[in-house]
This record gives sequence, structure tokens and C-alpha cells, in this order.
Amino acid sequence: MTTVTAAEALVAQLESYGVEYVFGTCGHTNIALLDALGPSSVRFVIARHEQAAAHAADGYSRATGRPGVLLTHVGPGMMNAVTGVATAALDSVPLVVITGDIPSYYYGRHPHQEVNLHADADQTAIYRPFCKRTWEVQRVQDLPRATERAFFTATSGRPGAVLINIPMDLFNRPVAPYDGTHPLPGHLGRPGLDEATAGQLAEELLAAERPLIYFGGGLRSPRARAGLLALAEHLDIPLAHSLMGKGVVSDRHPLLLGMPGFWGLESTHERTRGADVVLALATRFAETDASSWDSAYTWNFPPSRLLQIDIDPAEIGRNYPVHIGAVADVELALEKIGAAVRARQGTPVSRPGLRESIAAARTGVFEAAREAGRSDDFPLRPQRILADLREALPDDAILVTDVGWNKNGVAQCYELPEAGRFITPGGASTMGFGPAAAVGVQIARPERVVVALIGDGGMSAQLPALPMAVEQGAPVIFVVMNNRAHGTIADLQASSFGRSHGCEFTDAEGRPYSPDFARYGESCGADGYTVNAPGDLRKALEDAVAARRPAVLDVPMVNEPVPTPGHWNIKDIYAGRFPADAV
Repeated sequence: MTTVTAAEALVAQLESYGVEYVFGTCGHTNIALLDALGPSSVRFVIARHEQAAAHAADGYSRATGRPGVLLTHVGPGMMNAVTGVATAALDSVPLVVITGDIPSYYYGRHPHQEVNLHADADQTAIYRPFCKRTWEVQRVQDLPRATERAFFTATSGRPGAVLINIPMDLFNRPVAPYDGTHPLPGHLGRPGLDEATAGQLAEELLAAERPLIYFGGGLRSPRARAGLLALAEHLDIPLAHSLMGKGVVSDRHPLLLGMPGFWGLESTHERTRGADVVLALATRFAETDASSWDSAYTWNFPPSRLLQIDIDPAEIGRNYPVHIGAVADVELALEKIGAAVRARQGTPVSRPGLRESIAAARTGVFEAAREAGRSDDFPLRPQRILADLREALPDDAILVTDVGWNKNGVAQCYELPEAGRFITPGGASTMGFGPAAAVGVQIARPERVVVALIGDGGMSAQLPALPMAVEQGAPVIFVVMNNRAHGTIADLQASSFGRSHGCEFTDAEGRPYSPDFARYGESCGADGYTVNAPGDLRKALEDAVAARRPAVLDVPMVNEPVPTPGHWNIKDIYAGRFPADAV
């Protein structure tokens, strides 16, 4: 009988699933699989650090909607990837992690790099708190089935991360060639909304005097977006989005209030607090979007009645009591609710003054940001950086952010064009996500302009992203908002304690310090631009967009707090105030 190695059979299975890229690093436990990838159609994207590889695979998945595939090595290799995999998992991004392990016959004897101190041979336990499922393959015969289960689990229901743990000796064992006996489902059905529940939801919305629709990052498909807008426009209902929902609806839509929570406006919170019915779609009511769940600020359930739809039953009622809850695919649910509404109310509803008041509030936000963005102060104000980006980038550019002003400021006051895309780490709010994730996004979308909008802390955390971009020919534009500090936390400490000890970067003499990121980019083979005057940034952006090469723009920025009109409980903690039920 003709045989191949299990590694070769696994690669053939990946090819049959349409896998285009595997991101990762090499190690003695996975080089058999790397060797099998060499002559295949699957391209291996090498990284200099596993966290960078994980973020790149995550970015690829967010840009395509297909599962990212990550390859790691035993012990320290797979542990280095933990932060990146958890970031994807907490944002419901499908990620399949394949990791090599020690030889199966040495389990528990503490061979080289085995994770074994207080428990024998269980490196998969490290991933269990955030992965949907982990598989420890014990027999080579089980590898095809485990692989099929992993891809199915990562992409079905609420997407997420999974782990396949494979002892290195299994890769080299002889097996029959992969014959397609473990295919992925040809069609995967999704849970819809039953007619009775759709009718109840429709009646609640029709009877409401002050309804509101709140949507999150789980609402991404074009059909879901069309269903959302059709429902909102027919009933003239205001819309609010979570951080992860930024960009689902155009920032210029007349019913869009924007984002509530820490960075939400009081004009938005008047409507979220005052709504009598809230239809929540594909969102988990994260602390950031709910002002630490304090009813005095953003959401007020009850007396507001919550209608919640999510594909994950664990999210129904997690943070607020639910009047009507439904486990369903949001796209299918919106179609059913829309049909039920129009069957009961054929004539579109009009709420006098609603759109005008929303327009006034939104215009005020964007005009204030534009006014601040006209400043010629140097170092640049963050609003000036965002204004120059908005003017210099094509409308379909993809902004991949890190955390801090680049994430929060964009979500709050950057008027994202309808063709644009905003990608950010929400659930884990991971510093260092932006640089490498942007490389994965650019690999997935080579025709688009991709900008990694990051702080100097985030860039320093993922320096390996630069050589990865150069090696892959990925023309990512890395815009480093350089305030020589972990700026958001420095501001938070200064406002709460009167100083920012341990948050700012200084040299041995106590002077502000920063690496020369432009020169670092050049040392990696990218283009480097140092912004030395207010007018330099716009020109550097235009040149970088035209060149279509990896580029690093080092942009000196003043450390200015992001406006936070909402509420965050940690500020109460710093002031010695605690909720009554926490005493």
C-alpha cells in the first residue's frame, strides 16, 4: 500500500479545505509539517515571534471571514502565542492553532521543553480558558477527524479559537494518503428565528415610544447590514454601536448615534438611558460600552426592556435582565423581524425631530475633532494625526489599530468612509495587536491600502511585524503615534494620583526617550519617514500610499487624553469609592 507521512496527509487535508496561508514559527516539533508544506499550494508566513504570527493570522481572518491557521512549537513556542490567540478568541475570530508537542512516548518524563512541573504533559490546559475546544491527538489515525472537528468548531456558531495538539512523532508516522474522507460540511445551516418570537419582537418595537437598536461586532455580513438598515429606517429608530460595531453602518447615516459607554456622548446616553425598548443585536454589553454597567450613565434595564438576539446562548442575559431573548443568527433574525414588522405596519414610521437632533450631535463631534485637527502645534495633537489620515487615505483604506488614542479616538471621532474598515482588538484590548494584525490584513487584501495606526508602546511590543511585512512584500503603512509613553495609562495615573510614574519612557538620565522608528523601518528594508514639522505627515502619507511599499512613519504626538464623557468604575476605585454591593 502506498503511504505518506501524517504531515503530508495533513497538508493535503488543509489544501482540500481551501487553506491559503499558515502563519507561524518553526521548532523541532513541527518541521516535519513545515517540510510537507514546502511543495504544497499552502504558503507559510514565517514570523520572528509567535505572538506576531498569531496576530497576523487573526488579521487575515478578520479581513476574509475565513479561519486563520497558526503553527507553533512545543512549550515556549505555543505559550508565546497565548496573547494573540486569546485576542482572537475574545473577539470571536475563527483561528485554528496547530502545535507540535513532545514525542508521545516521553509524556511525563520531562523531555526537552515539555510543559511539566506540577502536572504531566498537559500544555493544552494553557489554552482551555479561551479556546472553544482543544484536541490532544493520541493516535495518528485520529488526526484527520480532529482536524475536521477543529475547522468546524472554529467557524460554526459563535466563531472562535481552537487548538490541535500533535506529538511530533505522529507527523512522521506512515499513513494512507488523504482521500477526502473528512470533508467540511458542504453547507452549514444557521439557527433562525421562529415566527412567534419574530412577531413578539415586532410588536414590542411597534408599541415602543422611544425604541433604540444597539448592535455589535457580530453583525458584519452585507445581508445583516441591509436588514438592520431596512428595519431602522422603516421604524425610524436610532442606532448605537459597540466599539466592535464601528463601521457596520456609515458614520454619516442620519439615524446613527455613535458609540455609548466610556467614550460615548451625553447626547447618546440620553437616548440609551431613556429608551423604553432596546433591541440588542450580536453584542455582549462589554464594560467599555456600558459605563461599567452603572444604570446612571448608559443602559437602564429595567425600566428599559431588553430584547436580545445572539448566536451564543451564554450572552443572553449575561449582564442585564432580558425581556425577550433569542438564540439566532442575527442576519436571519433581522430578516424575520423586518418581515413581521412590515406585515403589521406597512407604512414607514416618522419620528419628528429625531434625525435633526442626531445630526446636530454627530456634527458637533466631527466638527470639534476637525477643529482640533487644524492645529499646527508640534508635537502634533492626536486629532491632527487623524485629520491628516482621513484626508490622505483612499476611502476604502483599512485602519488596523492598537490600543489607546489610535483605537478610542478613531472609534469616537474619526468619520470612517462607508467603503473603509476599522479593525481593532476589543475583548482583550491587546497592546501590540496592530502591527502584526495589519500584515495579516494586507496579505488577505493586497489591493487595499492598509494602515497600522499604533502607539510607540504598541510598535515596541511587536517590532517583529516590520521584517514580516518586508519579507511578505506587504505594503503596510505603520503610523506610529509617538508620545514616548504608554500615554493613555500615563494620563489616567496623572489625573488620579497626580503623577505618571512608571508609564513614560526615559533614558538613564531621565530624559524622554524613544527609538528612531523610521530608521528601524529602514534597517528592516522598509521606507522610513520622520515627521519633523506639522506639514510633514500629510506629505509622508501621500508618498507612502503612492509607493506601495512597507513604510514606517514616526509621528511625534503630544500626550493628550481621549475624551471620556461616559463612566469607568476604575476611576471610582482610585478615588476610594466602591459600589454598594461591593462592600
